[in-house]
Amino acid sequence: MKCLYVYNPTSGKQNNSKNREYILSQLAKKFDVVDCKPTQKRGDAGVFAREACGVYDVFVVSGGDGTVNEVVNAIANVPNRPKLGYIPTGTTNDLAHSLKIPKNVKKAVKIILDGKSISHDIFRAGQRYGIYVCCFGVFTKSSYATSQKEKKMFGKLAYFRYGIHEMMHSKPVHVKLEYEDKVIEDDYALVIAANSRYVAGYRINNEACWDDGFVDVILIKSKKKKVHFPAFMRIFKMFLFGKNSLIKNKHATILQLDKFKMTIPKDEVVNLDGECGDKGSFDFEVLKRHLEIFVR
Repeated sequence: MKCLYVYNPTSGKQNNSKNREYILSQLAKKFDVVDCKPTQKRGDAGVFAREACGVYDVFVVSGGDGTVNEVVNAIANVPNRPKLGYIPTGTTNDLAHSLKIPKNVKKAVKIILDGKSISHDIFRAGQRYGIYVCCFGVFTKSSYATSQKEKKMFGKLAYFRYGIHEMMHSKPVHVKLEYEDKVIEDDYALVIAANSRYVAGYRINNEACWDDGFVDVILIKSKKKKVHFPAFMRIFKMFLFGKNSLIKNKHATILQLDKFKMTIPKDEVVNLDGECGDKGSFDFEVLKRHLEIFVR
């Protein structure tokens, strides 16, 4: 069996270059061929992943959620996709937390060596793909607007500075959501389509199932001209106590969907797996059990 190991030298606080030799030595215990490539710039992980299809049996990546998103986008439409091994070294590592992949490098590598894998859903939002979250509205820009330097210095705390700015200046997004034979339309502070237990480092859905072909869609209303204090409180409540804390709240809508159409302003940026996605309206579709990934 052949394995390609790709790592992001600038991801999170960990020194991926320092861990490289250990990881390679361990992978060599399982695989006949182990090759290694460091990323030099944004997009490299995706290029390497696409080139690995049909050549390598397993593609192991060290990095954060953004690095995994690159890989997902690169191989979503390619046949003979390799199994994905994930060694999380990013700032929040939401996907890893949801799948119980530890941040400890030795333990994460052991999961790959043990060989247990699952078929994980991914989704398409417009022309882009994601694996655990698609969102827009208040706070959703902080994950990619915060500099890598700040993330390294302060970890998740680096997001709070941008979050405070959002609280002072954010406006709601006018949304039209079409699904099945229904339509809802209103002004929302935050909209999330999640296939994960964790979002932004917080556990929002204990019941999340990543292979059932559905995502949880959460819409939190706000007043029209400016996101008002009660809307922020609903958002904080969800992040602190989970989405179920909003089930009886008339200002929140929670759905389970496999496809829908989202109409939003053309300048509204969509966040995919913590990365800056496309702007404006999009069609959304879940691709059930599309990616094999090693888990505990």
